[in-house]
Amino acid sequence: MKFLLALFLIVFQFNVLAQDAVIAVGQAEQDKDKFVLDDPEMKTTNATQKKLADELTEIIRNDFIFYKHKFDSVDYSHRGENSFSNPNLEKWKSGGVTYFVASQIKGDSSGIEASYKVWSVLTDKVIFSKDFKVANSDLRSKAHDIADSIYRSITGVPSIFNSKLVFISDRTTSNKDILKELYIMDFDGRRVEKLSSFNSVVLSPSVAPDNSQIMFSVIATKKELSRNKVRVIKNIDLKAIDLRTKKLVDISEKPGINSGAIYSRDSDVIYLTLSFSGNADIYEMNKQTGAMRKVTSHSADDVDPSITRDGHLMTFLSNRSGRAHIYTMDPREVEKDVKRISFVGKFNATPRFSPDGKEITFSSWVDNSFDLYRIGADGNNLVRLTKDFGSNEEPVYSPDGEFIVFTSKRVISKNKAVQDIYIMNREGEILGQLTQGFGRCFSPQWTNIL
Repeated sequence: MKFLLALFLIVFQFNVLAQDAVIAVGQAEQDKDKFVLDDPEMKTTNATQKKLADELTEIIRNDFIFYKHKFDSVDYSHRGENSFSNPNLEKWKSGGVTYFVASQIKGDSSGIEASYKVWSVLTDKVIFSKDFKVANSDLRSKAHDIADSIYRSITGVPSIFNSKLVFISDRTTSNKDILKELYIMDFDGRRVEKLSSFNSVVLSPSVAPDNSQIMFSVIATKKELSRNKVRVIKNIDLKAIDLRTKKLVDISEKPGINSGAIYSRDSDVIYLTLSFSGNADIYEMNKQTGAMRKVTSHSADDVDPSITRDGHLMTFLSNRSGRAHIYTMDPREVEKDVKRISFVGKFNATPRFSPDGKEITFSSWVDNSFDLYRIGADGNNLVRLTKDFGSNEEPVYSPDGEFIVFTSKRVISKNKAVQDIYIMNREGEILGQLTQGFGRCFSPQWTNIL
């Protein structure tokens, strides 16, 4: 049991010393499209509406900066002078611009009406045209939606702009009582909303495929009567929150660990770690009926599963070799085709599949800190993603597979350390810090948009 608890802490809470500079490891060169989002052509003189239009343009431009591995944002702005009504495509073509985006802003009783056109400069054709009503109350969500529409018109696939990140923070901790609650925010770190108030420790969130629910574990304090004495015990229970109604649902309260739960493609079927039988094993469970079956059955502790969309391959963490390393298996049968795939570092943590199931990203203890790696699902093509960038853990791919969010810990002084959420592209180029001054942040998870 002592080893089990130690392994559990490694998976969910172990963090160490920080360092400073960033080295983007494994960054690949690729051709980029040159992209221009011009200033809006204004059809209103209202100062409030002009401010709203400027903020809208800024958010959309900032969104596209995240995809700088795909687009060179070129500043050829001529301040929106008839660029919507009469675009100078020859100017953009001579400058090597591939896609040109122009907008026209008109006043509206509730805010503004923003019309957008996207030109494929090489073909002189409009590939997207749409009008949007934008109010102050929904500025950021509407801006992300417009940016996503523009991105889809160019690439044919969704962006991350409408996605959100679920995470855990200890910012409500007071005195010596460590408290961790569940939060949700936009992909760019804005509009943070608190989702739980347990006054306890929340662990390992997971988002349903249809974004309707978030599963998570919470350390629950319970009272048990034994020999006419009341005994206080702690248990790691599994719960879910409905994102529409905010209603809480109890999923599993078996003695011991009920944690590391993930959804399958069918939201009613989940995989989770349970320890009621002694050591920790991974189970498949139907949330509606409670029916369960073992997926792993070993004397070692098996925790923290991740599964491909087709349900044919699972990765998980196990101490079968004596220390925590990463394994894969076919979860459709007990202990089917179990294979160790990680041999880097003293021990590993938090393996997570890419959306297409071809890669796994994970953290590994190397040189006295955690760093991030990715590896092929077959165990080949190991790539180091971070180095000299603090102690980095809990990586998870974006729904489009283009990005990875993770936590990074920095030691400020002997008695102070900070831990925030960062985003990188899949090649290891750090794009930015998403949280700041929000307590220590843990376990980021993307919502699902594909």
